[in-house]
Amino acid sequence: MHRQSTILAAVVLAVSAPPSVAAQSVLVDEGSFTVALDGQDSGTEEFTIRRAGTGNAVVVIASGLVQMNGPTGDTELRPLLETRLPAGSASSYQLKVSGSQSMELVLSLSGRRYVSRIRTGTGEEEREFLARPETRILEEDVAHHYYFLHDAREGDRIPVIEPRSGKQFQLDVSPATDEEIRVGTVRVQAHRVTFTGGGEDRTVWFD
Repeated sequence: MHRQSTILAAVVLAVSAPPSVAAQSVLVDEGSFTVALDGQDSGTEEFTIRRAGTGNAVVVIASGLVQMNGPTGDTELRPLLETRLPAGSASSYQLKVSGSQSMELVLSLSGRRYVSRIRTGTGEEEREFLARPETRILEEDVAHHYYFLHDAREGDRIPVIEPRSGKQFQLDVSPATDEEIRVGTVRVQAHRVTFTGGGEDRTVWFD
């Protein structure tokens, strides 16, 4: 993942999950990234995406570990996101941040609202967000959440919540273009998509 001023670029492997024939979880995708900020290696990200349940109760669960090295010290993020098929809209989310910063965040769907509860060393805070249809969670500095945008099409307007920053906005989807990128030593044919919203352009490559 490379972030430079208002640009975010992430390689996200959008792999089709095999049919779930049992209630146990099925691995959809997993991997790791080196995170670069302003051209400098600044940390790592590891993630696992699993599919669980059967019938109308199928969910996709994404968990990860992001370790960042900053000027004020190291920070560790542990996000856990549960989404519903087919669109990948968020049903619940948890985040634990430790290191130079510390906080615990729990977000849940309650009727027409998402309710977020944040606990830090100075106290607790509650926020509410409008639960628009097909809302996605995109956590700040977490690349693998872009997996849940892999089916976006040109002209779509996708409602997004960024829980840690408390932002809610919409992403406009640009036309996809085919492009060859390098992942480690491997060259991959990918679709390049730019999402605009929340004051940033976010460029993502999907294989």
